Amino acid sequence: MAQSTVSIRMDDKLKKQMEETCSDLGMNMTTAFIIFAKKVTRERRIPFEITADPFFSETNMRHLQKSIDNLESGKGKIHSIIEDNA
Repeated sequence: MAQSTVSIRMDDKLKKQMEETCSDLGMNMTTAFIIFAKKVTRERRIPFEITADPFFSETNMRHLQKSIDNLESGKGKIHSIIEDNA
């Protein structure tokens, strides 16, 4: 079977952590990526859930910016924190 080379760019720290994790699992990064590629190909999907943090959504960022603008212009509201110790 012919083999191909695939280059992947990633942060140095992430690469080191990935290599350490793979080593702990008894494999190298090449083996891990081949397992990933086979699973994606077989299942025709990413084999784990990918989600975005809703905090960073465009709507929430606009809301936060509006709140910051209000505070900076003196229109902000002070709220007290209510702690539930139940």
